[in-house]
Amino acid sequence: MRKMLLIVNGPAYGSDETFNALRLALALARRDDTETTVFLMGDAVTCAVAGQKTPDGYYTLDRMLRSFARHGGHIACCGTCLDARGLTKEHLIEEAPRSSMEELAAWTVEADQVLTF
Repeated sequence: MRKMLLIVNGPAYGSDETFNALRLALALARRDDTETTVFLMGDAVTCAVAGQKTPDGYYTLDRMLRSFARHGGHIACCGTCLDARGLTKEHLIEEAPRSSMEELAAWTVEADQVLTF
């Protein structure tokens, strides 16, 4: 089984890169031959804010992340980045816990492939 790590930095909305990174993560999580982790950094931590309300027909990233987790994907949020934005675990979906640079470093070393967005 290949270990995939996606590091996402872009804002929750306004950037196709973030949306496409999560689409790729979900596609990888649906595969039987990969174990996929998404690490949200910078403005990307806002992707994991619970209860997002977007216009009808528009994607919601918190739901995409929940679907990713249901398919076996792992999510983590940079703790420093959360602090900088005044976000606590109460703001986040349950599937996206607070993490650290040390944990990201360990996952980077363990990963077969690292993709950054």
